Amino acid sequence: MIIKNVQDLKLVADRYNAEFGKYEHTVYVCGGGGCISSKCQATKDFVESYIKELGLTDKVNVVFTGCMGTCAMGPVVLIEPERIYYVHVTPERAKDIIDRQVVKGEVIEEYTFFDANLQKHIPCIDDIPFFAEQVQIVLNKCGKIPFDSIEAYIAKGGFTAEAKAFGMTQEQIVDEVTKSGLRGRGGAGFPTGIKWSAGMKAPGENKCIVCNADEGDPGAFMDRSAIEGDPFCLIEGMTIGGYAIGAHNGYVYCRAEYPVAVERFNKAAEIAREWGLLGKNILGSGFDFDIELRIGAGAFVCGEETALMSSIEGQRGEPRQKPPFPFESGLFGYPTIINNVETYYNIAEIINKGADWFASYGVGRSKGTKVFALAGDVINTGIVEVPMGMPLRKLIFEIGGGIVDGKKFKAAQIGGPSGGCITEKNLDTSVDYESLTSLGAIMGSGGLIVMSEDTCMVDTARFFMQFIQDESCGKCTPCRIGTKRMLEILERIVAGNGTLEDLDTLEELSHVIKDTAMCGLGQTAPNPVLSTISNFRDEYEAHIVDKSCPAHVCSALAKYYIDPEKCRGCTLCARNCPVQCISGKVKEPHVIDQSKCIKCGACQANCKFGAVIKK
Repeated sequence: MIIKNVQDLKLVADRYNAEFGKYEHTVYVCGGGGCISSKCQATKDFVESYIKELGLTDKVNVVFTGCMGTCAMGPVVLIEPERIYYVHVTPERAKDIIDRQVVKGEVIEEYTFFDANLQKHIPCIDDIPFFAEQVQIVLNKCGKIPFDSIEAYIAKGGFTAEAKAFGMTQEQIVDEVTKSGLRGRGGAGFPTGIKWSAGMKAPGENKCIVCNADEGDPGAFMDRSAIEGDPFCLIEGMTIGGYAIGAHNGYVYCRAEYPVAVERFNKAAEIAREWGLLGKNILGSGFDFDIELRIGAGAFVCGEETALMSSIEGQRGEPRQKPPFPFESGLFGYPTIINNVETYYNIAEIINKGADWFASYGVGRSKGTKVFALAGDVINTGIVEVPMGMPLRKLIFEIGGGIVDGKKFKAAQIGGPSGGCITEKNLDTSVDYESLTSLGAIMGSGGLIVMSEDTCMVDTARFFMQFIQDESCGKCTPCRIGTKRMLEILERIVAGNGTLEDLDTLEELSHVIKDTAMCGLGQTAPNPVLSTISNFRDEYEAHIVDKSCPAHVCSALAKYYIDPEKCRGCTLCARNCPVQCISGKVKEPHVIDQSKCIKCGACQANCKFGAVIKK
């Protein structure tokens, strides 16, 4: 079917809703990345076959969706209309759910979401704090419709914003985006309306619009989840953007590590072309626009816009000097506008509901919502979307469920390798661009790694610096050499060979690199180091002066002892010690010779009585 106007969209929506309304129950099976790794395909296949076996295909609809949010609890299943949310749904559990919930109307509470704070199962998804505290604009269809159905997307209001935009002038669209206060969600938070205005005013008939889906921050999976769960929304947002700036060519740059997102987007683009919603004369508007997906090799530096363009052009992914800026001379020399995935996902809602509606969420100059990937030592790891301005404490302890195993909160790394850590004293900080920047962190693309008391902040800084050093393109000296020197110093410190002068050197190098590196990767590379030194200087000093790691993480500084009260003299530790540094008689407490110990941990791993202690 070729969609030519708004009436055709309404016809498709009505037809889909009428068909959907015939079913007594709908079983939503999550097909997001986290659930895929938990073998959700097997659960989905079983549900479909068992429904067919029971002869219920005319009463029960099975929908394979994108990410529902609780990535660590997969596979997850939602039963409508009762709104019961089941977790860890294996095929065996799925059989119980169908037999007891779908057929008999009995809720199986022990299979439902368990809230660690309340210490109880919560069956209804609307009552679960993880979901109840969210406001979804970007993710408003993700996990609620089949990711490969354009009819379902249209039935949820899809492409109505595109149709509305074609009835507006370019200036009106750009003005609406500007008034909304939408800022780029890729990291820097540059106002989207200002960027689009520059693209619209740039001279030339050939322009490009690009989506940066090269999500490379450790612990970040927001963009991937959005594309996997709702690829049509990206197509609609980019098409509106292309129309607004006068671009007829769009490119999505996605990393090869996201094969599911790549496959689902390409399929969605193909379907959109078949329906006349991408390609020539879209919706009978006379506007031609198409999108091509380009796959990157996974270089972190290609998240920087000029390096990204070089990669799309088939060149080595290295940053370019600015000016000229991309809106002046970008991809293939044409004026180019680049935004990240999440930015485009806001566009349709802004056009449909208006700038004032969007700006009603958020605080100050940070409008709308922000999608975060909760990872690390938090209980409810997964994807969340909250209004800008929500306190970090609420995000971590109410939505995130708090710290695993009842451990104490230590820090939250926000903004990935380019960001900084937020400590306990700043947990009530508003999550917005300006507040985070004032603390030495950045919003970034939305990666949020929560760390417990068991985390060594010096080793964390070393990890991020190693990541940056590995990912540096090597084009400019400050980044290529400076980050290497910083990594060498950090490695000396975690090995117990650092000096107090090293801290001064780290700070000096950090400021030089920030001031002289060529691109954003190098300029923000020292942030984790500066942030950890500022907030956890005592840990650095402990590594240097006391030759100890307070979190007992750095193996070179660890010492293993045998508790004589717990030791049974079984000799397992001695028999498994590779350097034979453990001595003692059978059935008597053993002793470790610290001068010979290589700190491999074999003794602790093999002790059955918990007698070996790491300090």
